Amino acid sequence: MPVGLFTATEDHTVHFHQLQRGTSDRIRNRRVNERTGKEVEAADIVKGYETGEGEYVVVEPDELDEIAPGRSRTLDITDFVDLDRIEPVYFGRTYYLAPRGEEYLKVYELLRTALAETGKAGVATFVMRNRQYLTALRAEEKVLLLQTLHWADEVRDPVRELPELSSGRAGRGKELDMALRLVDALSGDWDPARYRDTYQEKVRELVRAKAEGSEVAVAEEAPRATNVVDLMDVLRGSLEQARGTGGGERAQKPRKKASAGRGSADASRKKGTAPSRGASSRGGEPGRSRSELRELSKSELYERATEREIPGRSRMSRAQLVDALSGGTRGTRKKTTAA
Repeated sequence: MPVGLFTATEDHTVHFHQLQRGTSDRIRNRRVNERTGKEVEAADIVKGYETGEGEYVVVEPDELDEIAPGRSRTLDITDFVDLDRIEPVYFGRTYYLAPRGEEYLKVYELLRTALAETGKAGVATFVMRNRQYLTALRAEEKVLLLQTLHWADEVRDPVRELPELSSGRAGRGKELDMALRLVDALSGDWDPARYRDTYQEKVRELVRAKAEGSEVAVAEEAPRATNVVDLMDVLRGSLEQARGTGGGERAQKPRKKASAGRGSADASRKKGTAPSRGASSRGGEPGRSRSELRELSKSELYERATEREIPGRSRMSRAQLVDALSGGTRGTRKKTTAA
């Protein structure tokens, strides 16, 4: 069955060129002799395998070409194994397989259906770009996937690699029961569209803002690790937070009315009305009291400061942003071209 191989994923990372500061001059990498500092032509470069300190076995490029396996013209399946028996750590890159022509649609679908109904994966090896790959052929809805696998000697043993591992399983008890309830409270259907690479979004926003001469919002502080002294208290707090966030399959029970702080502020924001606590008496953030502003993250505070065109906001700390938005001396309605 002739098939075509297509990359299933793409990299969304923002890529930059290297420039000399203050110019548009590109920086190029060159091959330089470490000892002499002189540039070396590609034709004069050989490969060396280090056998000892300063000692190498030299291998010419054509010697590697002579022993390299030829590009695979076929994908020969040698075994069928249960797909769920392949540990996730073995999976590498994913490719789509497509039949090369309408006359191969029937046999393509026959293989896909057989793999889908048996829950099996076909194991095969093939060569691409002078490298041999171990692969698993598996079925998805309407398409066959080819996933490269790591060889057995490429997967590290966690028992040897990790400094600390549990020697036994957690016993039944209140802690485990609460942990199970926490998992259940946060459980829902797998929807990859729910998750976003927020860092790459911020990088694109940084590039766009600098290109337009605009201000750039500073990042909020990263969360700190919990100091687990009383595990039950930590689990209980996480469970209460999970119940309050809702979302997905978790939003089944009506949320209790928030008394103050972020809960009431968020509820008001969703409804498009002002929270019950009212605005600051000093002409601060409309519909926001100082205590409610303190519940917002630094990035949320910065967004509101930008909307109000508060000067100097990019250099303000979180506390200073709260002070400016609540009508303190740092915040004014005066328009400014730079902050």
